[in-house]
Amino acid sequence: MDLKGFGAQIATGAGLTLLVAALSLVIGLAIGGLGAAAKLSGSRPLRVIADAYTTLMRGVPELLILLLLYFGGTVLLTWVAGEYVEVNGLGAGLFALSLLCGAYTTEVLRAAIQSVPRGQLEAARALGLRQAHVVRLVMLPQVWRLALPGLGNTWLVLLKDTSLISVVGLEELMRKSAIAAGATHQPFTFYAVAAGVYLLFTTVSVLGISALERRARRGLARA
Repeated sequence: MDLKGFGAQIATGAGLTLLVAALSLVIGLAIGGLGAAAKLSGSRPLRVIADAYTTLMRGVPELLILLLLYFGGTVLLTWVAGEYVEVNGLGAGLFALSLLCGAYTTEVLRAAIQSVPRGQLEAARALGLRQAHVVRLVMLPQVWRLALPGLGNTWLVLLKDTSLISVVGLEELMRKSAIAAGATHQPFTFYAVAAGVYLLFTTVSVLGISALERRARRGLARA
């Protein structure tokens, strides 16, 4: 396929797409862990805050969240600096995707934690294990196994949602494809290439997630 000299730019955009998705996942996992802890805590204010956060992030379209953060951040920085300051597209996109990922991860981790049998935790404490050891040796391995399918789905959605940040000027895969399509007047070619790259990322991810799930299920009795 003739890419009219835009092959390197498409590759650069694909790399940025993976980078943004990976960073958003890492930050989103951290946010999700805090959110799940808040939802399961005995503090009502923390539960209310966590519920409001997940409801807002899951109830408003992703693109709208991105635009609100981008333009809202610009307004805030302009007000603080006293002159016009535009939010960086990468920063806005990364922040928005991390918050979105964190909201879905919160629910995945909360459900996984609640699915761990309480009796196992009580038995571990009865054996004299400290709380830190109970969490590390009994809870976390099971939470990881139970949450992995949901986290895998979150990663796949996150990969595709990176295309949204092209609207704020970040030249990831979708933006690079649009630039190439406009310059060459061959939109079908370059959008088809972009679709192929996303499909490649998704296929490799699915294979990797399946391998992780098989590893996490090692030692379990098959039904």
